[in-house]
Amino acid sequence: MVETKLGVFKNKEIRRTLHNNDWWFVVEDVVHSMIDSKDPKQYIRRMKQRDPELGKGWVQIVHTLPIETEGGAQRMLCANTEGLFRIIQSIPSPKAEPFKLWLAKVGYERVQEIEDPELATKRTKALYRAKGYSEAWVEKRMRGIAVRAELTDEWQNRAVNGEPEYAILAAEISKAAFGLTPSECKELKGLERENLRDHMTDLELIFSMLGEAATTEIARRQEPIETL
Repeated sequence: MVETKLGVFKNKEIRRTLHNNDWWFVVEDVVHSMIDSKDPKQYIRRMKQRDPELGKGWVQIVHTLPIETEGGAQRMLCANTEGLFRIIQSIPSPKAEPFKLWLAKVGYERVQEIEDPELATKRTKALYRAKGYSEAWVEKRMRGIAVRAELTDEWQNRAVNGEPEYAILAAEISKAAFGLTPSECKELKGLERENLRDHMTDLELIFSMLGEAATTEIARRQEPIETL
């Protein structure tokens, strides 16, 4: 199962995933949080051109890792804390120092979560509450995360491994629940980079959970896929 969590720096969401028991952050999200440009991918290309040494060591600093999205796991460019410090050196932004402090805090929290895994759940809840969500919505969102994890575990057990299979299956579940694919739902809500489920109503979260829970149950009752 792909474990993807959100961090927030200066009201900008930054996706991160666990890899070798360390946090790896989506580079595009990090750059977007520190610059005014709406095209972080283009900024990254120019940044590597301006800093030849960074360009040469890019493949050592940045890894392509699966990141959980509404359409399933997608492979994205990620860097760990050490790699991000090197990338930040090439971004002339007044947010550089505050971001370094934020990274240090996230790293310390990760150590705490290893010692007490329940802290991760508590912090996720606290983050949603701080963003103004109701207690009832937060509980549904957290339950939805658990239901989604059960579904992706079952898919992995049946040799469904990441993109594009996850996206296809997720789209079918969404169409059954709402009559729209996740990308169509995001377009309807006027979302771009935001997480769709963080912008769902209580009823939409319930329907999403029902669709995914039903899919998991149906999959469990079927014969497993034989692998070669």
